[in-house]
Amino acid sequence: MVKLQARQGTAMRRRTFLGILCATAGPLDAVFAQQQRIPIVGFVGFATPEIDAATLIPFRKAMADLGYVDGRNIIIDAESTGGDVGRGLALIDELVRKHVDVLLSPGPAAARAIVKKTEIPVVAVALPAVQSDPDLFQSLARPGGSLTGFAAFGEEMSAKRIEMLREVVPGLKKLGVMNNATDPTFSAWGMQTMKEAQMAGVEPVRLGLTAASSAAVAEQFEALVAAGGNAMIVIRDYMTAAMQNEICRIGLEAKIAVIGQQGEFARAGALFSYGADIGDLFRRAAGYVDLILRGQKPAAMPIQLPTKFELIINRRTANALGLTIPPTMFVLADEIIE
Repeated sequence: MVKLQARQGTAMRRRTFLGILCATAGPLDAVFAQQQRIPIVGFVGFATPEIDAATLIPFRKAMADLGYVDGRNIIIDAESTGGDVGRGLALIDELVRKHVDVLLSPGPAAARAIVKKTEIPVVAVALPAVQSDPDLFQSLARPGGSLTGFAAFGEEMSAKRIEMLREVVPGLKKLGVMNNATDPTFSAWGMQTMKEAQMAGVEPVRLGLTAASSAAVAEQFEALVAAGGNAMIVIRDYMTAAMQNEICRIGLEAKIAVIGQQGEFARAGALFSYGADIGDLFRRAAGYVDLILRGQKPAAMPIQLPTKFELIINRRTANALGLTIPPTMFVLADEIIE
């Protein structure tokens, strides 16, 4: 009887505490107070800590705008691997063991690793913009599994990048296409860009990056120079993102015009970048994380397409390469790096 009364007293005190918390806190605090735990969002980035941290800034801000305060009513558990896939898989296992509530994925490679390991809901950014992907989702409109998120037209915009490049590099004959050769998705994206180059009358030179190292990057540039190429399009993924500084540095030294898909490449020294605004996609991802924390299921949440695109031009790099950016591109640019 005494033990029963003690348990009843403890339960009453807990209900009283939760009632006070719900009455005095904001709406989100009240929701999660009923669950008696702070929800956790897990993130494993396969690029460098600097790149992943910058990527998470718009996500964190959007979560704060929705009322989530890290450490009070949400925990954002974020790690980076610097291109080390093995460590990334181990970190994903660790987050699964922690029973996080949602996993935020920065791309298809991490997303595939996650859905193979767990049924924890996943919000992924920079997914392939295809009608279906057997490893990730049944359709864009109705994913049907534990994953939803946002596509980022990458290789689909290769034709436009090549068109811009031909304006800057007159007489372009050979174009290097660098992609992560260890992942079939990024290899396929590289092949699509090569087809776009051929359709534009430019001979593509395939450059497969197999390791996140300066030596591996330098080897690919040497192959391009030997083939007579003077420009390169880089397919963005965790490996090329981890090596973006080296790619841009070695490209400049070799007098190769490097073109990126996202803004961080132009800011790192590429001639220009053109693609979906990844920061905007991560901002929108916060909204999906919020809905899942409130009970919605990823299976019925459509995978959304990008709505904002950005062209960033690095005038310093153009000057160093002796290239002239046409006025038409400057007019379209969202940012010009002087």
